[in-house]
Amino acid sequence: MAVDPRPSIRERALALGFDACQFASAAEPWNAGERLAHFVQAGRHGEMGWMETTLARRAHPTAMWDGARTAIVLGMNYGPETDPLPQMADVGAGYLSVYARGDDYHEVIKGRLKTLAGQVAALTGQDVKVFVDTAPLMEKPLAQRAGLGWQGKHTNLLSRRHGNWLFLGVILTAAELEVDAAEIDHCGSCTACLTACPTNAFPAPYQLDARRCLSYLTIEFAGPWPVEFRTATGSRIYGCDDCLAVCPWNKFASTAREGRLMARAALVSPRLSDLAALDDAAFRTLFAKNPVKRIGRDRFVRNVLYAIGNSADPNLIAAAQARLGDESALVRGAAVWALSRLADTARFLAWRNEAMNHETDPGVLAEWDGTAP
Repeated sequence: MAVDPRPSIRERALALGFDACQFASAAEPWNAGERLAHFVQAGRHGEMGWMETTLARRAHPTAMWDGARTAIVLGMNYGPETDPLPQMADVGAGYLSVYARGDDYHEVIKGRLKTLAGQVAALTGQDVKVFVDTAPLMEKPLAQRAGLGWQGKHTNLLSRRHGNWLFLGVILTAAELEVDAAEIDHCGSCTACLTACPTNAFPAPYQLDARRCLSYLTIEFAGPWPVEFRTATGSRIYGCDDCLAVCPWNKFASTAREGRLMARAALVSPRLSDLAALDDAAFRTLFAKNPVKRIGRDRFVRNVLYAIGNSADPNLIAAAQARLGDESALVRGAAVWALSRLADTARFLAWRNEAMNHETDPGVLAEWDGTAP
């Protein structure tokens, strides 16, 4: 009888810093692809056009690699030291999602996955492929099938051991390995995540409308936001943890043990005035090896200016005013909106009149006139 390679794979995964390693079928049918198709057909993916163009490949693991037989699903805990939500009480500081305060998890996990995949190939003699969130593979349904957790009412993966704080990586292999039991839903009657959402982004339990989600708006959405979401974002400038952080299952979670995933001091409650002053070079330096870097300086400073507009702090007027001459029309428009929220009427009208004499960008003029979306 052949030796079962799974104990060795799990041992090696833990040695590489992973906190979970489970096995699922990559070939058996599932309905996750159908659910994703309904999501896209309803337009709930917003501007994430890549979801539509890769829909067929996302439908099932074998749609991307017909040789896939087993999925080895890895999890790495990134739990924060304390509940992050009270940090938003400091209106002069920006709030970055917990996952975006350390090194980019893609880079942390990818190299280790490749190392483990090479070992799996050697143990099984079969081909392997590695995935970390950047390829059209639906990791969360695979993680549930493998027993790592379940997709909660907020649609994110939820674990009885790690709460909401678990990064995922997947190794697909052509080897036929024994699989683990799938996890069942443990949400029960709890609706804490649904009621915590500041923008009502959940049309129903287990359904998300990304167009209303602050994570989508701060990261994926390229233009000026609808006003209702600008006011709802508060001090959230990259991502949103509300639906994750309120979950009762987090009481079983532990702090991340991977040093590169721990929060950098500079990214915990950074001052909005400092962030608004970032030029492209300073932005790239501050967010080196960090996921925030991928959205670019202009989109990030837009988010910062929306937070400044929500701060009700007149000491931040100067920070917003300094961005009226920014090279980016997106940033200028956000500065206008922030000033309209912070400044007294006389000062705002003076700035408006001056800008109308010099500004020719229609989007920014619309901000001055209050006609922007």
